[in-house]
Amino acid sequence: MKQRILPGFCLMLVLITTGCSTGENAEEAQTSGENEQTEKEDSGSENDAFPVEITDAADETVTLEKEPERIVSMIPSNTEIAYKLGLGEEIVGVSDHADYPEEAVGKEKIGGLQFNVEKIISLEPDLVLAHASSLQQSEQGLEQIEEAGINVLVVNEAASFQETYDSINMIAKAAGAQQEAQNIISSMKTDVENLREQASSISEEEKKTVWMEIQPPPDIYTTGSGTFQHKMLQLIHAKNAAASEEGWLPYTTEDAVKQSPEVIITTYGQSVEGNPAAQIKNRKGWSSVPAVENGDIYNVNSNLVSRPGPRLVEGAEKLAELIYPDVFNE
Repeated sequence: MKQRILPGFCLMLVLITTGCSTGENAEEAQTSGENEQTEKEDSGSENDAFPVEITDAADETVTLEKEPERIVSMIPSNTEIAYKLGLGEEIVGVSDHADYPEEAVGKEKIGGLQFNVEKIISLEPDLVLAHASSLQQSEQGLEQIEEAGINVLVVNEAASFQETYDSINMIAKAAGAQQEAQNIISSMKTDVENLREQASSISEEEKKTVWMEIQPPPDIYTTGSGTFQHKMLQLIHAKNAAASEEGWLPYTTEDAVKQSPEVIITTYGQSVEGNPAAQIKNRKGWSSVPAVENGDIYNVNSNLVSRPGPRLVEGAEKLAELIYPDVFNE
């Protein structure tokens, strides 16, 4: 991955999302063309008879002889997708960080970044849903699981709606849930287009500059170009204050203030003590920042804007309502 890796509680955010390197024009073209790009994939998403062959994100061919009855999901985004596809009963194990939907919390835990190989094997899964974001760290453990005769599918790392659709389709094909995937993706596309249509009324002069803070002091981090958060801001016609740089970035408080954001969005309110908005208002030197002067400081659940799954549209809608309440709350 090209982006920097964050310390502390933001580490999981980096592993769940990605920072692909794209230019501004390329990003806009990708966003505006997502419906057309996935039309071909969706048209072939009828349930196919097993066995099925899938080339996964590790460029390995995975052959499933029959529809899996026991599935282990190694990362929260895969878990959310699997549940949305109607595979809740098949899920027998999830990562320690799986917190949505509520039913996932009660499933057997298989560890976090350092997963428990023996635990996974003991659950006797037909399919293990791994993820490309942690492939280098987990390669040896995944090989052990494969040697035990268990199918391991490495799901692609997603940094756009299009790539999230690809993830959904890959998991659906492995589990025999292609029709469910088509319905989910169709609904997501419709919601994205609705946001794009509403945002079209916002002129260039009306675009607001937004500072997204994904880790507070003493080590402030924000999100630059090539990330989900950046592309969500583009979708709703907002300007990312850190758009000139790529990935997840460390910033000094002085440099952050220089961006003069009109809106500040934090994504760590569930992970720290106290009120992020109150803390930002009390920071030395921040009183002149337009967002602070106007009280436009909000917290958004990080999972909604960083976890590549069916709830991403919900995250984009939340950002839109907070940044442009007059446009998106009507």
